[in-house]
Amino acid sequence: MSVNANEVMKKLSPERRKKIEARAAELIAEEMTLQQLRKALELTQVHLAKKLHISQVGISRLEQQSDLLISTLRKTVRAMGGNLCLLAEFPGRPPVMLSGIAETPAHHGRKS
Repeated sequence: MSVNANEVMKKLSPERRKKIEARAAELIAEEMTLQQLRKALELTQVHLAKKLHISQVGISRLEQQSDLLISTLRKTVRAMGGNLCLLAEFPGRPPVMLSGIAETPAHHGRKS
């Protein structure tokens, strides 16, 4: 049986709902560059370069790029210890998590 988030939220007290909605808004509003993210995680360019098997200069260039392949971004985020998720936003409706784009076939239980 699947759980509907709206139904769960309806069962919570108004105070609890406000706290959850406020935290969700904070998380959605968080925005960082790759460089800011790396620094927030206390990782050096040299450390990340070793994990990605590229040079420190390569990391510097990567952090300055404004247009990255999703696969490059996914590898970089994974090297930092995270997972990449893509969110599509449209006026007048809640954000939608895109599936099948940022994942590798292994995450779907299939072989490449």
